[in-house]
Amino acid sequence: MHIPKYYREEDKTKIIEFMKSNGFPAIVSYDGEKLLATHIPVHVIENADGSLKILGHMSRANPQWKSFGEQEVLLIFQGAHTYISPRWYNHVNVPTWNYVMVHVYGKIKILEGDDLHALLSELVHVHEPETGYSLESLPADFVRKEMKGVAGFEMQVTKIDAAYKLSQNRDDESYENIILELEKREDADSRKIAEEMKSRR
Repeated sequence: MHIPKYYREEDKTKIIEFMKSNGFPAIVSYDGEKLLATHIPVHVIENADGSLKILGHMSRANPQWKSFGEQEVLLIFQGAHTYISPRWYNHVNVPTWNYVMVHVYGKIKILEGDDLHALLSELVHVHEPETGYSLESLPADFVRKEMKGVAGFEMQVTKIDAAYKLSQNRDDESYENIILELEKREDADSRKIAEEMKSRR
C-alpha cells in the first residue's frame, strides 16, 4: 500500500489495538487465474517474541482456502473513513478523504483435527468469555460434524502497512477546524476520525 511518510503509523501497540477492534478484515489471495477475497472474523495474537499471528476460518465450501498454499496473502483491516471538505481550510484547496487502514501480509497454515478444534475453541472463548458457552459444552459428535464444514488457519504475519491519513499535513488552524466540522456530523465514522485527530495534536 502506498503511504506518504506523514500518514504512515509505526506505533505497533496502536496498530494491534486497531486490528483487534476491527476484526472482520478481507483476506485476499490469488488462485493462479484471479484474485479472491472473503471477509472473515479473525483473532490477533502477539507472541512472546513480539511477532504476530492471526487465527481465522472460513467455510470449506468457499474455494479460496485452497488457494493459500505457500503464497503470501493479504488481510485488509478497514477503520473509520470520512469526506473532508475544502471549505474547512483557511486556504483554497480540493476535497479529500481521511481514513485509517491497515494491510497485513503473511503466510497461511491450514489447521486440521485437534489444531482446528483448539482454534475454534479459542475463537469462541474470545467472544464468550463470561457466558459459560464453549465448544466443550457441546456434544462431541455435533462439534466434529460442524468442524467438517470449516477451514481454519493460522497466519504468521510478515509485514504490516498502516495508513492513518488524518490531515497531518495541515496547519494548526485548518486541523482544528476539520475536527470541529467533523464533530458536527452525526455519523460514527466522522466522530471517530475527529477523536483520532484530537489525540494526535
